[in-house]
Amino acid sequence: MPQTTEVDSETLKRREWRMFIFLAVFLAPILAIAIVGGYGFSVWFFQMIYGPPTH
Repeated sequence: MPQTTEVDSETLKRREWRMFIFLAVFLAPILAIAIVGGYGFSVWFFQMIYGPPTH
């Protein structure tokens, strides 16, 4: 006979808080650094091939 597990509201709240903390403290800063770093790398690489911008 299969067991059914019900998630009570306290467990659900705890899980939501953990996910929020993970997103706010870890994932968002890592993504921001990766996006800005990737953009900077692409500009650097572009300028390495085609030279710096001129007037």
